[in-house]
Amino acid sequence: MTNNYYYTLKKLSILFLLLILSLPSFASFILIPMDAETQKNHLKAYGITYWTLDKQLKVQWLLNYRGGSFLLPDSEEIQRECQIRGVSFEVISDAKAASILEEISSPSKNMDAVVLEKAPKIAVYTPKGKLPWDDAVTMVLSYAEIPYETIYDEEVLSDTLLLYDWLHLHHEDFTGQYGKFYRAYRTAAWYIQEKKDAEALAAKLGYSKVSEQKLDVALKIRDYVIGGGFMFAMCSATDSFDIALSAQGVDICEPMFDGDASDPNYQSKIDYSKTFAFTDFTLEQNPNVYEFSSIDMTQKRQIPKTTDYFTLMDFSAKWDPIPTMLCQNHTALVKGFMGQTTSYTRDEIKSNVLVMGENKTNGEAKYIHGIKGKGFFTFYGGHDPEDYTHKVGDPKTELELYPTSPGYRLILNNVLFPAARKKKQKT
Repeated sequence: MTNNYYYTLKKLSILFLLLILSLPSFASFILIPMDAETQKNHLKAYGITYWTLDKQLKVQWLLNYRGGSFLLPDSEEIQRECQIRGVSFEVISDAKAASILEEISSPSKNMDAVVLEKAPKIAVYTPKGKLPWDDAVTMVLSYAEIPYETIYDEEVLSDTLLLYDWLHLHHEDFTGQYGKFYRAYRTAAWYIQEKKDAEALAAKLGYSKVSEQKLDVALKIRDYVIGGGFMFAMCSATDSFDIALSAQGVDICEPMFDGDASDPNYQSKIDYSKTFAFTDFTLEQNPNVYEFSSIDMTQKRQIPKTTDYFTLMDFSAKWDPIPTMLCQNHTALVKGFMGQTTSYTRDEIKSNVLVMGENKTNGEAKYIHGIKGKGFFTFYGGHDPEDYTHKVGDPKTELELYPTSPGYRLILNNVLFPAARKKKQKT
């Protein structure tokens, strides 16, 4: 009787031990996968990551691992937020997280883990009264539920930029030519009103011309970047910004824009050393042509919509973490899209500027990045990644229809970029 009892007890103990060993270890991480097969809402996944950072929690960005996944600390609150926002996630054990990080650290893998430490404070440079869907960045920030504040010329000129970690430039015209819309829209009520409002603001700020005010704004933004700021611009805000800097002290505006003639032979007075990204470009001097300069490829490209794609470059995650971060995606092939400034002429990009997305067959760059002083800038050609030929008056893009948009992911990569822990660059 006694022997049977001990035998049964021993048997039960072994079974219990086997049961314990077969149970998964305690789950303490949330993996937000960003591959094409698993993630059902890539854009809101960035919002979850930002929301987690905003709660003073650190996140690891797993570069090139399943589309650039995020590793978060586990909590019921984060799980619930993922469920509410429709973001796919996996609860994984300590052992599984350690295994992933070990795989990523292998010298044979083009992967890296970057620690995100702080939710960046975001400013969008945009005119007062503009609605979120007037601009791709404000649209995707709103959709991803990432908070931002809007600022414009008054705030920039009073050094408010110093309060922010990241700045987006709305599709602005920094040259004072009102977007070169003169020929097509000079009699349109909205054009007349916007011109009147711009002139009134310039006068209020003590300027006789809008072009002079915009130049000072561009110089303030330049100083913000040189001092360590992160700047992201799309469409016409990219080349018009550089053109304004290059034309400092030169009148390139015709009378319908600023009331007096432009400087004679102003092309010869352009100073390319003052620009961020572009060089050796030729300005478009005809006020009736909807173009700023030879930088833009819109009129030169001959690509049907069905074959209009650009390719993201492949960088070394361990040696080039910055461009790797900015190119994280679930596909390397991204649909093209048009804008007033659609893409950039390759031979007019400075040699120290990195091309991160290009259409090789057409000789154009779509997505570029550079360092200026202590700061960084990224230029992205085109207006709306999910509206191929966005035109004045077109309905807004409903991002609920494009939750996995790779073109919009590139914008959100830039939003998270300032959150990354700074580490010494390899030489």
